[in-house]
Amino acid sequence: MDGTCEIIIEPKGWRALLKSWYFWKPVAGFIAGAVAGALYFLYIGSTSGSSPVTHDIISNGLFGGMIGYFFVRRPCRACC
Repeated sequence: MDGTCEIIIEPKGWRALLKSWYFWKPVAGFIAGAVAGALYFLYIGSTSGSSPVTHDIISNGLFGGMIGYFFVRRPCRACC
């Protein structure tokens, strides 16, 4: 084990949380994913409407937001 695992300490209190990158990093990932999902719908999208994920811009944006959030906050990190 090489010890390159990063330990993230949660901030104490809600004011410290709102000022920390610990809170804003997943929010930024969700927003970036939602914008990417909406752009995917607008420029590529499903023309037939048969796909439930790409059927409308809301579901596509939410799905992209989830992907962006999980890309930033990976629950299965290979750590240690």
